[in-house]
Formats: sequence, structure tokens, C-alpha cells
Amino acid sequence: MGSEMMRQYYDTEWGMPVRDERGLFERLSLEGFQSGLSWATILAKRENFRRAFADFEPDVVAAFDESDVERLVQDAGIIRHRGKITATIGNARATVALRAEGGLPEVIWSHRPEATPVPRSMAEVPSRSPESDALAARLRAAGFRFVGPTTMFALMEAVGIVDTHVVGSHRRGSSGVWS
Repeated sequence: MGSEMMRQYYDTEWGMPVRDERGLFERLSLEGFQSGLSWATILAKRENFRRAFADFEPDVVAAFDESDVERLVQDAGIIRHRGKITATIGNARATVALRAEGGLPEVIWSHRPEATPVPRSMAEVPSRSPESDALAARLRAAGFRFVGPTTMFALMEAVGIVDTHVVGSHRRGSSGVWS
């Protein structure tokens, strides 16, 4: 995987179940910022993102205003993309609003497929699925942005909803979600 940072992430965190609102909001936000960039770039800035976005506490981020947007656009420690910054704030507001419908964890995890992919090589690892298409549509309907089907499939992989570790990998099945 290259760097020690990436190896550590993939060996200990990626693909492990995340079921709490804050954790899922953080992952959803970071996946949105990653769009068009490398995951290594986002992971290297993760602590800066946590600091800049109040540790991804949805209620706090939902209260951000235009002065916060201006502060974040000037923060060299994060990706200074105004659209992604405002989307993250809007997604925090949408996360808070989703509580009336069971909450972000319920919405995301309700898109778990009946079976997980069984890739035998990296070439067989999918980049989207009918479930990620449906999740993207559901979240967009709830007001979320930067939540396309490919981004949502990456989220589903990262939080253990699907297991795309290659068959034979020491990590295959390690989430406990899939046997």
C-alpha cells in the first residue's frame, strides 16, 4: 500500500464496521473531500479535518455559518474547496434532519446488500453497486451533496457494509459483518 500511514489505515480501520452517527458523518465527509484526489492526501490531512470540522460533530458543524466557510477556505491544513466545504456543512444539517427518520446510521446500513462481492483479484473489485446507487439517491433526496454512487460504494467499503478484500487476503472477513 505504500506508506506506513496507508498500511496502518488499511490493516486496522478500513472495512471495519462504523455504526455511530459521528463516525459515519466523518467518513462520508472525508469520502466527499476525496472525490478527485487520492485517499493518501485525505488521510494525511485527517487530523486537520477533524480540528477544522469540530471532530465531525454534526450538531456543531450544522451551526457553521459564512464566517466558518471563510475560515475553512483559508485553512491550508485541509482541502480548501469551497463547494466541498459548504457541502460538508449542508450534509451536517441533513444528518441532523435525518434523525427524525431513524438517523444516518439507519439510512446508510439499510443499504447493506444481501451478499458482499467476492473478488479474486483487484480487477474484480467493483466501484459501485445497485445498493450504492440507491444509497446515493436516498442521501441526495435528503439534501446531501458529494454522495455519488462511486463515492457511496467507497463509503460502504470503508465502514464494513461490503467486504471487497480479495479472497485469500488476511483481512477478508475481518469485519465480522460477512463470514
